[in-house]
Formats: sequence, C-alpha cells, structure tokens
Amino acid sequence: MPKQKTDDLLALIQSLTKAEKRHFHLFARRNAGADNRLFLKLFDVLDQRGDYDEAFVLKKIPDIKKSQIANLKAHLYRQLLTSLRLLGKNEDMALREMLDHARLLYNKGLYRQSLDILGKAKTRALDGAYTGIALEALDFEKLIESQYITRSLEGRAAELSHETSALSRRIAATGAFSNLSLQMYGLYLKNGFARNAEEYDHVRTYFQFHLPKTPYTELDFWGRVYHCQSYVWMHHLCQEFGPGYRYARRWVELYEQQPKLKNQYAPLYLKALHNVLNILFHSLDYPRICFYLDKLEHLPGEIDVGQDNNTEGLYHLYRFLHRIDLHYLEGTFAEGVNIIPELVKCIETDRYRWDDHRILVFYYRIACLYFGNQNYHGAVEYLNKIINQKTPDYRADIQCFARFLNLIAHFELGNMTLVEYQIKS
Repeated sequence: MPKQKTDDLLALIQSLTKAEKRHFHLFARRNAGADNRLFLKLFDVLDQRGDYDEAFVLKKIPDIKKSQIANLKAHLYRQLLTSLRLLGKNEDMALREMLDHARLLYNKGLYRQSLDILGKAKTRALDGAYTGIALEALDFEKLIESQYITRSLEGRAAELSHETSALSRRIAATGAFSNLSLQMYGLYLKNGFARNAEEYDHVRTYFQFHLPKTPYTELDFWGRVYHCQSYVWMHHLCQEFGPGYRYARRWVELYEQQPKLKNQYAPLYLKALHNVLNILFHSLDYPRICFYLDKLEHLPGEIDVGQDNNTEGLYHLYRFLHRIDLHYLEGTFAEGVNIIPELVKCIETDRYRWDDHRILVFYYRIACLYFGNQNYHGAVEYLNKIINQKTPDYRADIQCFARFLNLIAHFELGNMTLVEYQIKS
C-alpha cells in the first residue's frame, strides 16, 4: 500500500470517535473468520500507536506476512468506511440507501416493489432539496417503466418526461450559479480584494461575462443559495459592502424560511452567517455584528453543531474568527489574546483539519491581536509563519500586509538594522 494510502488510513483511524471505534469492533466481529481477526488486530495496533512502523506491526502481529500487509491495509480502510456508512445519519446517505434497495429489488425482477421505493425516495429527495438524487431516482423509474408495463404507459411516459426535463433545467441553472460562485471564490483566494480601478473592472467584467441568464425567481433552493453566494463574492471582492450585505442576508433568510434545512445543511447555514458577519465587520456595523454573532454563539441550542467533525470544525472556525473581529472593533486586545492558546491548540493538533488558507488567516489575526496588545515579539512570531511559507501562492493581500506589519513591529522593537534590511528586500 503506497505511503499516501497508508497516511490516509492513519488519518481515518485518528478521526474516529470512541463510539465509532466501538461500533467498528462490533461490526468487524460479525464474522469470526481469520481475515477479520487480522485486520481488526491491525486496526488496534495502528489505533494505539498512532503511526505506521511496518517492522513493529509484523513483530506485534506474527500471523501477518509481509506480502499480505498492503492488501490487509486496503481491506481495513474499506471496512472502516463500510462501518461508518452503517452509522451514517445523513439524509442524502439514507436516500442513496433507498436507491440501492431499489436496485436490489430490480435485479430480482421485483419491479413494482422497486418502483414503490423509488417513488418514496424521489418525494423525500425533493422535500429535502436533493435535486440530483431525485433525478437519479427518476431516471431509474424510466428504466423500469420501459420494461414493466402495468399502467397507462402513454400518460406515464409523458409525466416522467416532463419531470425529467423540469429537474434537468433546475440542476443546470443551479450548476451554472455554483460554478460562478466557485470561480469568484478562486479569484478571492488568489488576489484578495480589488485594490485599484483596473482590478475592480476586471472583477466586474469577469462576473458579468459568466453570469447565468436564469432569473432568481425561477431558481430552486440551491440555485438561490448559489445565486446569493456569487453576488456576495463579487461585491466582497469589489469592497462593495452595502450590496454584499443585502445578498448575504438574503442567503441567511433562505434558511430562516425553511428551518428544517438549517440542521440538514448546517455547514452552508454556518457559511451564510459567516459571510454576513464578515461583510458587517468591513462595514464597521457594530450593532448588527453583535446581533449576528449572538445568533452564531447560540446556534448549538438550535441545531446540532456537533453532528460531525466537519460541522463542528466550521462552527469553531467562524466562532474564533468573529470573536477576534469583535475584539478589533472594541479595541479589547488584552482580552482578545486570552483566546489565542485555545485557538493555537486547535491548529497544532489539527483537530478540525482546517486548510492552509484558514490557518494563514488565523496567523495574521493572531499577529494583529498581539500587535494591538503591544506584544510585538508575539506578533513577529506569527507574521514569520506567513512570510516564511514555502508556497505562498494564495492571498497575496495577506502576504503583503504581513510584511508591512512585520516592518512596523520590528520598528517598535527598535530593530533598526533589521528594518533597513527588510525595506531593501
């Protein structure tokens, strides 16, 4: 098994909760064959050790031959995913399971039973805004109806064709706005805000050229979400915070109007709140920041933010970001630095697997907290983490700001020789 795959296996094992590990043991022991005992023993060794040492594994489990180990690791990885799949509570996973059951019944020639399940899956998918799964169920229905004729085929064929066309148009419109949103986010990651008239014009022209023609009123839930996202990113890049706030608020309101979707799509609801708060911070709108931050802080009482590691990680990511922003606005830097140890621990332990961009932003915000509290050594420590990155190919604005702030911090520390050197470089 290649090193990357081995690292993936270890990362998966380390991400498991106690309940998930207990379930895996019960799942693995359902058949007491020799192979099961071996991959379970391998799991226990890797779980206890935390890293992979092949010599240690072979010594610890003499029954494993060196030639077996690659296949055994691959088998363990698949079994872990299967175990997690059985524990999964996501609505989309439940819907796909219904499609799997329909396929099994179809393979048995039990067409009517398969159609019954597909009809229920399609209705449930449309209620939960899973348009892609609904279309997949619909395509399967058409396949079965073409072979199993007990109804008025003429009427049924027209009905299925109409449903397919309508869903396909909705998915195409949603995909177009989803693409635009991702493209605008890519521009932001690469360059940050538009800093002059030329960059401003480039962003606006790029946006208008790629803007889909479908009106907002004809979009489904997801189409409207991505429509709002696209405009939020465009206005954010252009630093037009008033219009940006209107679209970000509309994004939040889409979830407020359908409360059941808040928990079902918690990561995107969190993202909506984050974007509102981010725009309000740049607008220096203190009262509204307090309102939406309070909404974010009390969200665990409304939805299950700990439903999975991804949702929990996003919740704490945004909570840290906007608590720091509030300290900036209030000028309470001495109080703000008190949250740094907890934040740094999350980063260093990789508890939530935040990406490099998120960590870069946190380093800069930590440096600003230290600078505001006149702890210039602390500021320089975190600014150097940004400046000394090996591949700084994103957020050119933060890369630039970090160098300026680093100069000022060294000036405050009296490191004049270093300041002169850095100015030249």
